Amino acid sequence: MRLFASAATTKKKMSGLIGKKIGMTSIYNEKGQIVPCTIIEAGPCVITQIKTQEKEGYDSIQLSFDEKKEKHTTKAESGHYKKAGSAPMRKTVEFRRMEGEFKLGDVLTAEYFQEGEYVDVVGTSKGKGFQGVVKRHGFSGVGGRTHGQHNRQRHPGSLGASSFPSRVFKGLRMAGRTGGDRVKAQNLQVLKVIAEENILVVSGNIPGYKGSYVIIEK
Repeated sequence: MRLFASAATTKKKMSGLIGKKIGMTSIYNEKGQIVPCTIIEAGPCVITQIKTQEKEGYDSIQLSFDEKKEKHTTKAESGHYKKAGSAPMRKTVEFRRMEGEFKLGDVLTAEYFQEGEYVDVVGTSKGKGFQGVVKRHGFSGVGGRTHGQHNRQRHPGSLGASSFPSRVFKGLRMAGRTGGDRVKAQNLQVLKVIAEENILVVSGNIPGYKGSYVIIEK
């Protein structure tokens, strides 16, 4: 496998890398203001497949991230990664938008990003289970405790008409499962790149729990 230096990496352009959310912290900017930020482990990502228009019907590059043990890998997966000279990986993502020439087994690291640029981060939000309308949709509840409303503070209220249309319309905001959705946080600035540890420090927060996989897009 080949590990590109920063100069070589900047010549090759892809739509992003796979990373892992480490946690949150805060740093001071040049104005002395404190900025909340998120730490992401970005790479190293291995190119495990190159799809072409002639063979697969579309162009894309498949990146894999985070090694796992051979005993937790199927034979089909093991053979797929061996073609790229890579160890088995836990997370695999395809990127359709790309420029430049790539080879099977190439490794892309956090040096792909530069300080000051803006990125989008895609992740899966934290699952919160079955929740009521106050937490799920921000309802304020029915009202105060007067006039017999002693147990209605967090209830949704009326759901619809009675005799007509005699039903509840689809899409009405009600209680239900919350979280666990694909969420994209846009226009986050890369505040710091620690290339030797494959660490990115981006402004703001990103979806997901600590240790969850994310996709960093340019």
